[in-house]
Amino acid sequence: MSDKIQTLSGYIYEYQKSVQDPEGFWARIADSFYWRKRWDKVLDWDFEKPEIKWFLNAQLNITENLLERHLFTLGDKPAIVWEPNDPNEPGVTLTYKQLHQKVCQFANVLLAQGIKKGDRVIIYMPMVPEAAIAMLACARVGAVHSVVFAGFSASALADRIVDCQAKMVLTADGNFRGKKTIPVKEVVDEALKKADTIHKVIVLQRTGTTVTMQEGRDLWWHDTIENMSFDHSAESMDAEDMLFILYTSGSTGKPKGVVHTCAGYMVYSQYSFQNVFQYTTDDVYWCTADIGWITGHSYIVYGPLLAGATTLMFEGVPTFPDAGRFWAIVDKYKVNQFYTAPTAIRALQAYGNAPLEPYGLDSLKVIGSVGEPINEEAWHWYHDHVGKGKCPIVDTWWQTETGGILISPLAGITPTKPSYATLPLPGVQLVIVDNDGRELMGNSVEGNLCVKFPWPSMLRTTYGDHERCRSTYFSVYEGMYFTGDGVKRDEDGYYRILGRVDDVINVSGHRMGTAEVENAINEHPKVVESAVVGYPHDIKGQGIHAFVICDMEGRSEASLVTEIKETVTKIIGPIAKPDKIQIVPGLPKTRSGKIMRRILRKVAEGDTTNLGDTSTLLNPEVVEVIKKDAIDLI
Repeated sequence: MSDKIQTLSGYIYEYQKSVQDPEGFWARIADSFYWRKRWDKVLDWDFEKPEIKWFLNAQLNITENLLERHLFTLGDKPAIVWEPNDPNEPGVTLTYKQLHQKVCQFANVLLAQGIKKGDRVIIYMPMVPEAAIAMLACARVGAVHSVVFAGFSASALADRIVDCQAKMVLTADGNFRGKKTIPVKEVVDEALKKADTIHKVIVLQRTGTTVTMQEGRDLWWHDTIENMSFDHSAESMDAEDMLFILYTSGSTGKPKGVVHTCAGYMVYSQYSFQNVFQYTTDDVYWCTADIGWITGHSYIVYGPLLAGATTLMFEGVPTFPDAGRFWAIVDKYKVNQFYTAPTAIRALQAYGNAPLEPYGLDSLKVIGSVGEPINEEAWHWYHDHVGKGKCPIVDTWWQTETGGILISPLAGITPTKPSYATLPLPGVQLVIVDNDGRELMGNSVEGNLCVKFPWPSMLRTTYGDHERCRSTYFSVYEGMYFTGDGVKRDEDGYYRILGRVDDVINVSGHRMGTAEVENAINEHPKVVESAVVGYPHDIKGQGIHAFVICDMEGRSEASLVTEIKETVTKIIGPIAKPDKIQIVPGLPKTRSGKIMRRILRKVAEGDTTNLGDTSTLLNPEVVEVIKKDAIDLI
């Protein structure tokens, strides 16, 4: 852990060095890794094209850095600890030595089935250790993995297979999720009716679900590894060779294949993991995400394992068999760092404190938040009741495109402030610009969040469509990476993310982040969750439409609407009072828990016939209810 920052003065010193001499700073960090050939040049970049290259002409394999590099000193240490969906089923612990064997074994399977360097492999699997093994085996042979969350529809899966022209799918017969058994292989079969590039499908037996196996194409995982050697020499990769493609939803409906490469991603994911979470040698770290998302890639698999950590994988959901499951797991494994999403925090908060009471949670040292800005009420509940008032909250901001955390407190080092992501990590040069691209200097400013200098784990392109990458991220403000988010830098220099720029509402010349209005709405004791969007308003320019989930017991809808408006007026002021409040049974969410605001904006604007693809939503049925109620509201 030689690159771990220990104090706030240490952070300031490191940050200044990283800005004054970025190449020297990252070269020093990179020196702790194993390179088959060192780089000729640290960085070559041009944001106009865009073209970014880190550690030029270096040769490496990322799996040697997370396996062989640790075998001598950490070989018998738990690498992956797996907790199954059913608490009565035994878990699995894989040491670094065992993980190395299994990754090498499955790398040999891939080679035996015709996969070679540069081929794309789709991973559509439950949260089981084999999913991580599959990722690492791909990386070891030089294949490009593209993990698709095993809850996406057949249509969404087919789109991704076709876009990257994948040759193989790694999947399972089914998936346990709470009380449900989900037929995963069936979805793959349906997707492959629309995608003809797949040569082989390897199926893990997880649930015992009856599946159809197509002769010549489909193979059982356990059959492929039988008698397969544990010896494998990793493929030598160029620093800028593709490591993985991860698809994000695009505003046009067509998913964007975000490309990350080997060396820069490796260096940044370990560095950011070590410093944000302040991981120490014997800690047990748990991120509750799915590996289908970037959080799972960077902070379940790559970052922790590169750092020699023990990383916990959980197959289930936070409310099965009851709302105390997260806390039971924390106590069972003596978890030290716990990283989850505000959506999960708010959902568990709604159950009250009773599910927490049987558990001590004494092992916790750091608690984290990821996926969206955490509202102040949830922050305090998390801090007071989960962290027992003693655990720093690392409220992290980053994106699929950034590859790693860009803004966050360093646990126990950076003084925290509710709803603020606080300060950038070393090497991250933030800039706030107005709508014309002029930099807003100093503190107490608000505008559009950009980054003016490369960091190692940033995206290199969108797969098969470099122009889309340029136009989306690098064309809005000249010479800068545009995050798409609005931000406020307060009097202390702390950053507060205000949400997507198109989620910043301009009411009569006053800019308001939707998160700010939502936080105020959520202060009402009967509000469970809310989402706010702008819509065209004849007088104000934009009006505020709030979609609110409420506990209706003892209240009429009319009285609740009045009370919520009064609450917002009291907390922010009359300018922020919603013009329309729609009580809804649920909010349209992606399977990673993010609210699909694009749909809500369309509804608020009265355009209910052109909502785009809703098949990948966790709850597509709620959209029809919202549409109908919105028409009645109008």
